[in-house]
Amino acid sequence: MRKISYIKPLIIILILTLTNCSLDKHNFPLEKRYWDVDDYNNAVREYKFGFKNDDKLPTFDNPETRIIVQKFTDEENYKVVLDDNELGIKHRNDIAEKFFNEWREMTNLYNALDRKDKYLYDKEMIAVWHFGLGLQLKYFNLGNRQIRENADDPNSYSTKNRINSNISTLISNYTNYINRINEEKAFSDEGKVKLAEGIDKYFIELISLYPDANYSGMKKKANLMLKKSNSDKIKSSLTKLIKEIKAKSDEKKRAEKEKLEKAIN
Repeated sequence: MRKISYIKPLIIILILTLTNCSLDKHNFPLEKRYWDVDDYNNAVREYKFGFKNDDKLPTFDNPETRIIVQKFTDEENYKVVLDDNELGIKHRNDIAEKFFNEWREMTNLYNALDRKDKYLYDKEMIAVWHFGLGLQLKYFNLGNRQIRENADDPNSYSTKNRINSNISTLISNYTNYINRINEEKAFSDEGKVKLAEGIDKYFIELISLYPDANYSGMKKKANLMLKKSNSDKIKSSLTKLIKEIKAKSDEKKRAEKEKLEKAIN
């Protein structure tokens, strides 16, 4: 009588078990609907120390670890707090600052290059950048609102100067994103598309939120990158951005002219 071998079935069961539990060994609270600042602090630590040098980090392409990246870059995690008008401005601004500090740590996690100077995780890295672009719109807006609330005179020169300084910093931070086009050769074709999508979405939101701000530096950088880029998608996004900046600038000039003419008359 032929003996029944249980070795192969046991091996298969063991492999399946290890696969299903591989996420459990990492400290990611995937069961939570929204991650708070402490969750992000722990997640960043897990990224830094929970993976060995030869381990592959969580990616969108890996069905097993995709959920980690999706959760890690989900903007709803900070929007659920920062958009809650039942909470105070100061409290939300404090939370926004903590999220911002965590995001600064996040930007260093997916920037590894291979031997051909290509990004190993360009889609994930760009998703982290997008997380930060959206966050900064909330963070700086809350900060400026808090400045107005705490000011004796919200319309004073000093108050307006502080707010304009914050807006200039925000625009500068956004311009740094465009500067990434200098590294275009390091991105995959899909990465270039994602990079361009960030310009299409977040930069238009920025200009809509602060239409009267000074975007001359951003426009100059966009024009330089437009000449340098070899990606049709990136060029298209830059062209739309430049047109949007010019349109807002023209509107501002017309409004100032009309105001001057009324003052003269």
